Amino acid sequence: MIKKGIGRQIVLHYFIVIFLALMLVEVVFLFAIRAYYYDTIYNMVSNHIGATARSALISTSAGDYTETEYLNQILGLLKLPEAELQILDGKGEVLISSSGFESDKPVQTSDIPQALASGGTAKWIGRQATTGEPVMAVTTTLQQSGGQVYLARFVTSIEKVNQRLTEITLVSLAIIAVILFIVLIVSIGLANSIVRPINNIIAVSAQMAKGRFDVRVEGDYRYELGEMGSTLNYMAEEIVRSNQIKDDFISSISHELRTPLTSIKGWSETLDSGGYDPDETRIGMGIISKETERLIGLVEELLDFSKLQQNEMKLTMGRVELKELLKEIVLNVWAKAELKKVQLRLEAEGESFAVYGDANRLKQVFLNIVDNAIKFSHESSVIVLHLVQEDGWVRTSVQDHGIGIDEQNLKRVKDRFFQVNTQGGGTGLGLAITQQLVELHEGELDMTSELGVGTTVSVKLPFFEEGPAVRESQTEAGGEQ
Repeated sequence: MIKKGIGRQIVLHYFIVIFLALMLVEVVFLFAIRAYYYDTIYNMVSNHIGATARSALISTSAGDYTETEYLNQILGLLKLPEAELQILDGKGEVLISSSGFESDKPVQTSDIPQALASGGTAKWIGRQATTGEPVMAVTTTLQQSGGQVYLARFVTSIEKVNQRLTEITLVSLAIIAVILFIVLIVSIGLANSIVRPINNIIAVSAQMAKGRFDVRVEGDYRYELGEMGSTLNYMAEEIVRSNQIKDDFISSISHELRTPLTSIKGWSETLDSGGYDPDETRIGMGIISKETERLIGLVEELLDFSKLQQNEMKLTMGRVELKELLKEIVLNVWAKAELKKVQLRLEAEGESFAVYGDANRLKQVFLNIVDNAIKFSHESSVIVLHLVQEDGWVRTSVQDHGIGIDEQNLKRVKDRFFQVNTQGGGTGLGLAITQQLVELHEGELDMTSELGVGTTVSVKLPFFEEGPAVRESQTEAGGEQ
C-alpha cells in the first residue's frame, strides 16, 4: 500500500490516465469487431439476395402456378443454409417459411417498413419474439411484373457470433488487466524515483531549519529535482557565508566602537581629575571631539544602510553640477591626501556636467569612493577624477594606483559587511550603501581592478535636462524604485 502523499498522487493519476485510454481503445475495438462480424453476415445475405432474387423472379411466373406453388418455387430458389427464409406480404404477414412454422401474427420489426419504403434491402438485429434467441433479419422486396409485392426475409441466429464477441471481450479485458498491472509497477517505480529525492531534500531542509548548515543534498538528481537540490545547497552556502560576514562585522564594529569610546572615556577621566595646563586640556578635548565625530559617522552609516534596506531613504532631487561637487570633495579630503603625499587631479571633457539628483547623497557617494582611493593608494601616487559626457549620461571615474583588488574579492566587494582587509577598520557597508544610492539615482556603478596595479570606480548618472519633464523635487526612494 502506497502511503498518502505525492507518490500516491503520481501513481493514481498515471494509472487513471492509462486506464481511461485503454477503456477508450477497448470500446472502439469492441464496436469495430462487432460491426465487422455483423457486417460480414449482412453482406453474405445481401450478396446472396443480389445473385438469386432477379433470376428467381424471371424463372417463375404467378400465372403458371397457384400462389402456394409460386411461393414454394420462390422459397426453393432463395433459401440459404443456416438461415430461415420467410416470404411475407406487404402487411408483414408470413405467407410461407422455410422452417415450416406458421405465424399467427404479422412481423412488426423495423426491417419490414424500411424495405418497403426504400424498395431495397433492410437489416434488423434483436431477439426472436418466440424463443428470445439473438437474431439478424435481412429483408428485401420482391415485386412481380403484375405489381404484386412480396418480402423475402432471412432470419439467422447470431448467438455464436455473440459468444465469439464475448470471448474476444474477455481476452481483451485480460490483456488490459495485465497492462494495468505493468503500469502500476512502472508508476510505483516512477513515483519512488521522484519521491525518494524529494524526501531526501525535505530531510536535509529540516536539518537546515534546525541550524545545521553543514549538511548538503547528495545525489546526482536530474532536471528540476537536481536544480532544487543545487539551489538548497547554494542557499546553505550563502547562509554560512552571510553568518561569517555578520560575525566578522560584529567583531569589526565592536572594535570600531570600542576604540573611540576608550579614548573618550580615558581623556574624560583624565580631564576630570584636573591639574592639567590649558594646552593638554585642549589636546584632550580635541581627541574627544574627533572620536565623537568618528562614532557619529559609524552610527550614520548604519542608519543609512537601515533606511536603504527598508526603502525609507528620502532624496531631495534637483540639478547638481558634478564638476563643482567633485571640487568640493577634493577640498574636503585634501588634508588626508597630504598625509600620504597623494595628489588629486580633476579632469573634465566638456563644459556642463549637470545631473538630476540629491546633492548631499551624491556627495556621500563620491566622498566614499575618493576616501577609499586615498586609503588604499601608495604614497606619492596620483588619483585621477575624470568627468565625461556619454549620450545622455555623465560618467565619473575615480582611478587610483594603489594596492588593487584580486578578481575573487572584486566580485564581493560591494556586498554588505564585506571587507577585503578586515584589519583596516570600518563597517564594510560603504560600497554597499554607495551602490544602492547610485541605483536610487537610476545610475550604474562599475569597478575594475588589478592586484598591485590599482582600481578604477566608474559612476554613470543620467544627464540633467531642463524643461517641464523634470521630476518631483522630493521623491521617496522606495516609491519610484
